[in-house]
Amino acid sequence: MAQEKIDTAPLYVNPDRGVAVLNYSNKFIKDVFQLANSDELADVIKVYLEDENYQKTPSALNDASVQDYVDVIKDILMNRMDELKFDSEDILNSIEDLYSYYRSLLRVATINKHQNDIVATAFMDIDNQFNELVLKLYRTVEEKLQGHGNHIYRQVNAGSNACILTQSIKWPVPDKYAALTSIRFIDTLMVRPPMMVHTKSNKREGVFSETKQNPIENFKGDRDSWYCYPAWVGQSLAYIYFDRDYFSNGLALGNLFELANEEDVKGHKPDIILLFGTEGAASDTDDNCHYFLDEENDIYVGQVPYNDKTTYFGYMKKMVLTLHNLSMISKHKLPIHGSMVKITFSNGKTKSVVFFGDSGAGKSESIEALQEIADDKIVNIETIFDDMGSFTLTGDDQAIYAQGTETGAFVRLDDLSSEVAFSNMDRGIYMNPELSNARCIIPANTYPNIVQHHHVDMWLYANNYSKEIGVHQFEDEESAKAVFVAGKRKALGTTDEVGMSTTFFANPFGPVQKQAETQPIIDEVFSSLFKKGTFVGEIYTHLGYDKKKSSLNESAQELLDVLMNRD
Repeated sequence: MAQEKIDTAPLYVNPDRGVAVLNYSNKFIKDVFQLANSDELADVIKVYLEDENYQKTPSALNDASVQDYVDVIKDILMNRMDELKFDSEDILNSIEDLYSYYRSLLRVATINKHQNDIVATAFMDIDNQFNELVLKLYRTVEEKLQGHGNHIYRQVNAGSNACILTQSIKWPVPDKYAALTSIRFIDTLMVRPPMMVHTKSNKREGVFSETKQNPIENFKGDRDSWYCYPAWVGQSLAYIYFDRDYFSNGLALGNLFELANEEDVKGHKPDIILLFGTEGAASDTDDNCHYFLDEENDIYVGQVPYNDKTTYFGYMKKMVLTLHNLSMISKHKLPIHGSMVKITFSNGKTKSVVFFGDSGAGKSESIEALQEIADDKIVNIETIFDDMGSFTLTGDDQAIYAQGTETGAFVRLDDLSSEVAFSNMDRGIYMNPELSNARCIIPANTYPNIVQHHHVDMWLYANNYSKEIGVHQFEDEESAKAVFVAGKRKALGTTDEVGMSTTFFANPFGPVQKQAETQPIIDEVFSSLFKKGTFVGEIYTHLGYDKKKSSLNESAQELLDVLMNRD
């Protein structure tokens, strides 16, 4: 049975989604006595006592009423220890559990940017004060029950995991999108990494499909329960609207897409609108992840329903990228599912390499292997894009340049070395780190850098299914195009696919939906690359074959030799 949601003006708690939202604009608590007497603390205690799924340490206090529980805390604060109705050890056990339970929730604080003049410049100070207040209450109660002070103190994020400034911004809202007018935009986001997020789903399923009905027609979100993250996805302006129960996804966007500022939004219609967490799905098996082209307003609109399955961050990330890629195809640009890096060698050369392939093919792993075997031959590897970019043909000479979409990387921890994973730990947002297909979202580059026009020196298909080792260059355009278009790979459990699979142009996020429109762009790109003598080939990653690190390192070594010796 789903837990009851607690929804008051200053506090919202949904234990089923593990989310708590605090509204500092409605109420800000200033001292431990005010906190102990607050409705907000009582609400958290109520949720804790009623959550049958949380393993509580046995304590008589856990069977008490909410008011009796609050009274115990007040008596301790007022040094009325002789009036306690419960055993001190019992109380301490329950208080420790309550504190751990609250901290297990994803706690997001919100502030209205225009509430007063101080907020805009000091919102982090306001949030820091609340964190210190929660710590002080916990430690005061704990130490009074113990009868002595602690010898070790851990400055954890006791109050919140994140704090956001929100505001309303006027933009040219088409009539049919009037329901979005009142929903606040995220203006500034502060997170406290490393942040651990736990969701009910850890895998993405299926392909997003087109619908003939604009999702906005059935949208029922409101100002109290929805937020908008305005993002720059490449050069597409995207308004990403999400239900507050998906705050884990909404916060993670900050490590992945550039947050558009007030001037970017004010007076500007977006290229993309995503409605994430909409009502209407009858069950978790309903496939209501759709997109719609609003030709009248020139907006791609995406819809992802509210259910357990869509709590996985891949649904938000990939739907945004699908909408962006569809927009790119309409502009005669070629969406690339892959990673692009700019490598600076110790001999002074620089090379820009694009690794191409569907999920689990070995794109990120190839870059990591290259780093590991390079020693002092490589000075720097700069990530231009980690998952999705686009190729554009320019001018009469049909020169090709690449651009990225994301400022961060959504990486699979299972396949990363401890060196790479731990070097970014202090900045990461971790998704289900204890499970298979665990993910981490980390910043990778700045927005101005990823949207520059980048020359392409080498384009490699990440082949994870063949026995060969090394790097292979295609001799002719047609044989290369056949491999890239077929999109063959062995699935590694990152989606619902199993065994060998093929995906048109290795990209189920745009090209699959618009194959007829994408094919002519593919033809033009390959023709240009071969005419200019660009290295087009494949690297054998072995991830779907034997997963031997030594095999991938051998392939990386051959790639390094080719890059260093090729003009």
